[in-house]
Amino acid sequence: MKKCDFMENFTEKEKAILKPFFTNLDKPVFVLVNMPDVVKGTLFSRYSRSPKSLRRLLLDEFIQNPEMHFNEIVSMDEKSHFEKFIATKKAEEFYDRVLVGYGDDSVAELAGVHIACEDVSQLLAAKALEDNRIGISPLEKSTRYVWFDQKDNGKYKYYRDPDIMSSGFDGLYEETMDFLFDTYSELIPPLTEFIQKKFPKTDDVSDRAYQSATRAKVCDILRQLLPSSTLTNVGLFGNGRAFEYLLNKMYVSPLTEVRQLAESMHEELDKVIPSFVKRPKNDLGKGNQEFIKQTEESIQNLATSYQSKKKSMKNYVKLIDYDKDAEIKVISAILYPYSNMSLSELRKKVKKMGIKERKKILFEYGSRRKVRQHRIGRAFENTFYTFDILYPLGAYKDLQRHRMLTQQRQLITTDYGFDLPREIVECQLQKKYKKAMNFAKNTFEKIREKMPMQSQYVVPLGFRVRWYFKLNLREVCHLTELRSTPQGHEYYRKIAQEIAKAVRLKHQSLAEYATKFVDMNEYSLERLESEKKIDKRIEEIKQKYK
Repeated sequence: MKKCDFMENFTEKEKAILKPFFTNLDKPVFVLVNMPDVVKGTLFSRYSRSPKSLRRLLLDEFIQNPEMHFNEIVSMDEKSHFEKFIATKKAEEFYDRVLVGYGDDSVAELAGVHIACEDVSQLLAAKALEDNRIGISPLEKSTRYVWFDQKDNGKYKYYRDPDIMSSGFDGLYEETMDFLFDTYSELIPPLTEFIQKKFPKTDDVSDRAYQSATRAKVCDILRQLLPSSTLTNVGLFGNGRAFEYLLNKMYVSPLTEVRQLAESMHEELDKVIPSFVKRPKNDLGKGNQEFIKQTEESIQNLATSYQSKKKSMKNYVKLIDYDKDAEIKVISAILYPYSNMSLSELRKKVKKMGIKERKKILFEYGSRRKVRQHRIGRAFENTFYTFDILYPLGAYKDLQRHRMLTQQRQLITTDYGFDLPREIVECQLQKKYKKAMNFAKNTFEKIREKMPMQSQYVVPLGFRVRWYFKLNLREVCHLTELRSTPQGHEYYRKIAQEIAKAVRLKHQSLAEYATKFVDMNEYSLERLESEKKIDKRIEEIKQKYK
C-alpha cells in the first residue's frame, strides 16, 4: 500500500510523542522501535482486541494513561531515536565485514523485530503473513471481540482489490460488500437482544463479564457474514531469517495486495535489520522467487485435469491415513534416550512385548499430566495422522495459526455452501442472512469466471472451505486440548473433538494420555466462565497494585 493511500490523523503534538517509537507515522506498515519487548508484547496483545490502530492505541491507552507509567518504563528522548538509527547503520557495516564472510544464515535468527501490518484483508493477506511454520509469531485483530461495523470516511473497511476495481466488476463488488456489511450491522441489535434474553444475567456474574460474553457470542455468529476482504490488523514478531523467507513467498503471490504488502514490509525492515533481509532483492532471492513461482504455476496447470464434480454440503473431519504401528514407534522412542540399543533394535523388542509391559511404559510416560499445560514428551511425535476437513472459513481462519503441523487449503469458493447458525433461525433472521450470503455467492461466481484468485475476496466466512492437516500425536495433544476448551468457538471446538475421537478410535492406549484433557461437552455461552476468571484476575491485580 502506498503512502498516499493511508493517513492517520495525529496532531503535531501527538506526532512528536509517537515519532521515537515507530519507523513511520503515515503508512499502514511499520516497525516498533525504542520500547522494551515486554511493552511491545503487551501492546500487540491489546491490539488484537481493539478496533484502534496500534499507534493510536499506544498513545491513548499507554502513553497518556497515568496508570501505565509509560514514561518511567520507556525512554522518550528524540536523541536516543537518532542514536539508534546510527547504531543500525554501524551494525550493518559490521555484519557485512565479518559475519557474511562466514555464510552463517543462522545469525539472522538472532535479530528479532516487531512489525505491524494494518488494513490488510483477513483471509488472504493476513493468512499469507501467518503462514510461516516457525520464526514468526502473529497476532491478529479478533472477529470475536471487535465489531466490524465501523466506517472510515463513509466507507466500510474492506479491501478494494485494484484488479477487481479496474475489471468492470467494481460496481458489483462494492455493492455486494456493502450489502454484507449492512446486513452484519443491521443484525447486531436484534441478535444481541435475543442472546441476552436466552441467557439472562445471573447474580454471580458481573456486568463486565456478562457484556463481554454475550458480545463474543453475537460476534461469533455474525462474523459468518464478513467477507474475506474485511480489513484487519496483524502484529508480527519474527527473526530476520523468517522474514526473508516470508518476503520471498509474498513477492511471487498472484495477488497484488500481498506483493505490495511485501514491498512495504521490506522497506520498513530495511530500517532496522537491513543485513538480514537484503537477499529477497538480490540474485539469490530473485532465483528463489522464480523457483517458487514457476513450481506453483506448473502444478496449478497440471491440476486442471484433477477436478471433481462432487460437492459436499456438510461439515466433516475425516481421518485419511495413520500409522498402523504407532504404539511400537512411540514406545520405542520413549525408551530410546535411556537405552543403548539402536532404534531398529528397540522396535523389534517392543514388537515382542506383551500388552501389560507396553501399558506400564506408557503409564510412566504420560500419567503424571495433571493439566493440559503439562506437555506430553517428544516420543509422541513419532506417529502421524492426516485429516481432510470441510468447515466454514471462520474455523479455518482460527486453526490455520497452528504452525507445528502441515496444512494446506484449496481456493476459497462458495461451492460447498454456507452454514446457517441455529441462533439466526431461532430469532427469525434467516431471511436477511440468506439473502446476503446468496448475493455474495452470485457475485463470486460472476467474478470467478475471469478472476479466480481475486474472486476469493468476495466469499464470507460462513462459506465452507476444504483443507488438510497432517500432524503428529504430540501436536494432536496440543491442538485438541487447547481448541476444545469451553471458551472456544463452536466450530473449531467440534473439529478438535472430532480429531480426538478419531485418534482414540485408532490408538486408544496412546490417546489416553495425548487427549486426556479434551473437553467433549457443549456450551451455550462459551466465553462466560472465562470472563468470570478474568474478573477474578482483575480484582487480584487491583489488590496487588493498590
